[in-house]
Amino acid sequence: MRISTVREFRDKATGLLRSRTPILVTRRGRLAGIFFPRPEITLPIELKRELYDMLSSDVARQLKRRKVSEDDVLKDFEASRKKRRAARRRR
Repeated sequence: MRISTVREFRDKATGLLRSRTPILVTRRGRLAGIFFPRPEITLPIELKRELYDMLSSDVARQLKRRKVSEDDVLKDFEASRKKRRAARRRR
């Protein structure tokens, strides 16, 4: 697995995406994205579980730091959905 910064990934995207290894993209030392360049590469279930645990705990930590509850997130999604639907109706 290769680790790349956002800037490096942007500048060398075509070459990185042609490689055969998954790429972890970081921004300021934190995970920003994961790219799997080749469809024939399948991740072992253990790695998928580890990535899921790591990402979900990071999201939970950020929500806790900002003092945002699950209900707040759900209300925000619902408001965003209503706003998007209303905008579509106006067209």
